[in-house]
Amino acid sequence: MILTCPACATRYQADEAKFPPQGRKVRCAKCSHVWHQPGSPTPPEPDIAAAPPPAPEPSMPEPHLSRTRVFAPSATVTEREPLARGAMLAVAAGWIGLVVLILVIGYSAIRYRQEISVIWPQSAGVYSSLGLKTDARGIDFIRVDYRREKEDGQMVLAVTGQIVNSSKQELPVPQTVQVTLSDSERHEIYHWTFTPNVQSLKPGQSSPFLTRLSNPPAAARHLEVRFAPNG
Repeated sequence: MILTCPACATRYQADEAKFPPQGRKVRCAKCSHVWHQPGSPTPPEPDIAAAPPPAPEPSMPEPHLSRTRVFAPSATVTEREPLARGAMLAVAAGWIGLVVLILVIGYSAIRYRQEISVIWPQSAGVYSSLGLKTDARGIDFIRVDYRREKEDGQMVLAVTGQIVNSSKQELPVPQTVQVTLSDSERHEIYHWTFTPNVQSLKPGQSSPFLTRLSNPPAAARHLEVRFAPNG
């Protein structure tokens, strides 16, 4: 006869003759559940004691749908691949956009450094550390040049250039310009000052200047034109 555990539904093959008509209690070897199993209508042998049901042969449990991993069909996988590529392209586009933005900001900061230094004078120190010349006052020098000439038997150093207003408003021109001569190691060896021939400049306007020095030092190798600190 076949016994079925009412708790876990495990089935056992048992000898029908070992169960009396009134039945007997049996224990499930798998889950230890005890239940009363009715006997066979045929009277069993009186001297044969009922034996516990034999242990079931090990068997693979039947698959349960709720615990079975269901893999997506190939169509679902192919749908995810474009999504992954799209995410990677979006990340790459974001980085490219960030690099372009940084380049644009850097170019603008250099291209319009003079205007920025006028609005924000503290930025002049940053530009100076990068080797970029600015004038926080908006007045600067352009086309600075020099030449050596002989006049009445003496050597004369002539320095020329223009003073320009690079801001967007009319500005006064500092009235003391200093010319500094230095040697090959950038050590100052001589300087002199002169007064420009203009009091103020309108936006974009420039004014030429000329200053001369008789008998310049022979060791002079570098020349710098700037407004004097007290100018």
